[in-house]
Amino acid sequence: MIDRRRVREAFDRQAMEYDAHAAVQKRVVARLLELLAGRVGEAPRVLDVGSGTGELACQLADRLHPGRLACIDLAFGMARQTRHKLAATAGTLVAVADAEQLPFHGGAFDLVVSASTFQWLTTLEAAFAEARRVLVPGGRFCFALFGAGTFHELKSAYREALAEVGRESEDRTQRFFTAREVRRALERNGFRVELLGSETETEYHPDVPAFLRSLRRVGAGNASPVRGRGLAERRVMQVMMRRYAEEFGGPAGIPASYAVIYGVGVIDRPTAAR
Repeated sequence: MIDRRRVREAFDRQAMEYDAHAAVQKRVVARLLELLAGRVGEAPRVLDVGSGTGELACQLADRLHPGRLACIDLAFGMARQTRHKLAATAGTLVAVADAEQLPFHGGAFDLVVSASTFQWLTTLEAAFAEARRVLVPGGRFCFALFGAGTFHELKSAYREALAEVGRESEDRTQRFFTAREVRRALERNGFRVELLGSETETEYHPDVPAFLRSLRRVGAGNASPVRGRGLAERRVMQVMMRRYAEEFGGPAGIPASYAVIYGVGVIDRPTAAR
């Protein structure tokens, strides 16, 4: 179970330095913008769910010239960064709000977007239902989230470390959604799946501690399974780092893989009765 309070607090703390370390997240934004090209009409009303520091929102403002642009994020620090970046953009709204309880009336938007957010939810149902509710018929829901296979190196090394110290039953690695689960959530909430696919982004770090520090710097420290400070946890950490380096390390350092699921769902317009 993901602790949303801890997630909110982590992203709130790291909002100021997020952009300096979020290399993969920026590539995800660029790819999502490519997928949006040609799929959106003129001056759409746009909602960015989990806007972070406003990277995607700023790009959308420049490219789509939306008639209305609203951004929400669970973390106050992130919303403050978005508000600062969009200060010169007219017709924008930035608010602290929950993806599972959007503060907008039904049919308020033509396009709902989200980048690197939904992996922090325990289920997709409520957030996808809310995206469906605020879209007009003909509207699109375009998103990217980190799915199954993300941080597989870390998860594997951690599980091996637990086994080595006789604590196999204590596995608490984060579970990421599969593409099949994402498809089911879209279809159950009334979306026609226009696009669904997965791409892998890999970044390299000098060593495992550097990778774990990078996670904390983008507020994603909750994805690291080792959080305790006792002797037992330090032992697991030491074994995990050794296993990680031995099995996955190379001349470029240690890899960290992100399996990015991209999706586009459409709310089809009702067919006119004959």
